[in-house]
Amino acid sequence: MPTWRMPAEGASHDRTWMAFPSEGYSLGETADAHHEARSTWAAVAHAILEFEPVTVVVDPRERTAAARYLSREVTVVEAPLNDAWMRDIGPTFVHGDDGRVGAVDWVFNGWGAQDWARWDRDARIGALVAELSGAQRIPSDMVGEGGGIQVDGQGTVLVTETVQLDPGRNPGMTRVDVEAELARTIGATHAVWLPYGLARDSEAYGTRGHVDIVAAIASPGVMLLHDQRDPAHPDHIRSKAFRKVFADSTDAAGRPWQVIDVPAPTTLTDSEGFVDYSYINHLVVNDGVIACSFGDENDAAAADILRQAYPGRRVVTVDARPLFERGGGIHCITQHQPAPLRA
Repeated sequence: MPTWRMPAEGASHDRTWMAFPSEGYSLGETADAHHEARSTWAAVAHAILEFEPVTVVVDPRERTAAARYLSREVTVVEAPLNDAWMRDIGPTFVHGDDGRVGAVDWVFNGWGAQDWARWDRDARIGALVAELSGAQRIPSDMVGEGGGIQVDGQGTVLVTETVQLDPGRNPGMTRVDVEAELARTIGATHAVWLPYGLARDSEAYGTRGHVDIVAAIASPGVMLLHDQRDPAHPDHIRSKAFRKVFADSTDAAGRPWQVIDVPAPTTLTDSEGFVDYSYINHLVVNDGVIACSFGDENDAAAADILRQAYPGRRVVTVDARPLFERGGGIHCITQHQPAPLRA
């Protein structure tokens, strides 16, 4: 029986996988919304291309549009899609003890069978990407998404109670059950549990609390934490709760966390209410970091923090407001595939 472990995101990548927006919530209802969504997904793909190959899954109905927005350097494969959040519908890649790459195929059920979601097509994408990548598929009976976990590559995993223990996802599962499955599939030996995610992400069109807009482990023992400093925003209280969890916990090696606060954008609301804009939702790529910007006065400071947290990597920013308007960010629409380990 092979042993699997999910490497840190900063480990060497073979490529990044994405999905192209198709008819539905993420694409929007108007021609302007379609253009905005396609342009933003394409901008992220082309930013990643500066560092590593990109493969985009495109619904057959969108092949013509995708050809207009994606350069020829992007590898395109066709498959039916409901949505375009590859971090969640795709597999989670891991390394075997022999260095080969595996792909954990979680059960995907529309972020806890939400009444607005459709997932009959997206539920097949994990297995498809595993097959196309050449990785060994590792099936799991647990409902989960890549946005619901963050790891350090050394056995630590960050999770939230509102996702992993969501009755709409895994009714009847306990912390012990979840931790056992995470140990089997991604080699997590030490789980740090947060009580919830950000406030907007807990509302009707959210994921119910993905951790990848809350915290990211930049390097062993070093935690980047979303810091909402304005008391008028509901995430101000949540930021304090997250900080206490990390003050009271360690990583798998027993190291206390060095917490680096990453200020939230100063923008507090949009037309729907309080935003969950977060610089934490970035993607680490080969020699680079693809980071969110929001046309906000904190954009430059956040990019500088990421530059210092990931020394030797070039930070490229993409305006992520159209992504967050649709329910996620740069990390949410991407899934990195690590390179095999070689002796």
